Amino acid sequence: MASTSRKTFTISGIVQGVGYRYFASVAARRLEILGFAKNLPGGQVEVLAEGETAALAAFRRELERGPASSRVDAVTESEPEFWEPFTAFNIL
Repeated sequence: MASTSRKTFTISGIVQGVGYRYFASVAARRLEILGFAKNLPGGQVEVLAEGETAALAAFRRELERGPASSRVDAVTESEPEFWEPFTAFNIL
């Protein structure tokens, strides 16, 4: 049985207005990741992701790459502050 976990990723760089959240949602669906992506006031994108440990590692690599129109300067990872059930990956 695969281990499931949750991570919060904060992505900085040129990640708003360039399709980054849509890119994250496509990658999440492909990797069977649940959660959401949302813009933050400071120009970053926050992604809360839940999935199998290996899938989360692959998802982080996708977040580090980003869409061609973006420039990812950093992806930080932390444990989420809350836990609510997810049924899909949403763009907020």
